[in-house]
Amino acid sequence: MDRLFNTFFGRPPEETEGFWSPTVDIEEDSENYLAKAELPGIKKEDIKISVRGNLLTLSGERKHISEMKNKTFHRIERSFGKFSRTIALPSDVDSDKVKAAYKDGILTVTLPKPESTKPKEIEVEIT
Repeated sequence: MDRLFNTFFGRPPEETEGFWSPTVDIEEDSENYLAKAELPGIKKEDIKISVRGNLLTLSGERKHISEMKNKTFHRIERSFGKFSRTIALPSDVDSDKVKAAYKDGILTVTLPKPESTKPKEIEVEIT
């Protein structure tokens, strides 16, 4: 019966808090890896980014909205609470040159490849 009730009305507020994981896309071109994470409703100061070797870690918290207290909800589907997501990239990155931008709920992290992993063109000499 609880499952039927929750299917109709959504999860109870206490079940929307806890640990959750954002969706992340990783792109690659010859110069960079580009990570895009969906983080709507999170303030940029509540987002942390770390890079170690080839590991990118995104963490932070989506805090409850204060207007939620003392209200009756018929459906709550958004997750609140802390999140952490660690993603292994195909190779190391130049961590000194990593840049991040946050706009319209999308976090974009640009992770430059080190010079040693970038493709190199070699000119063939004719003798």
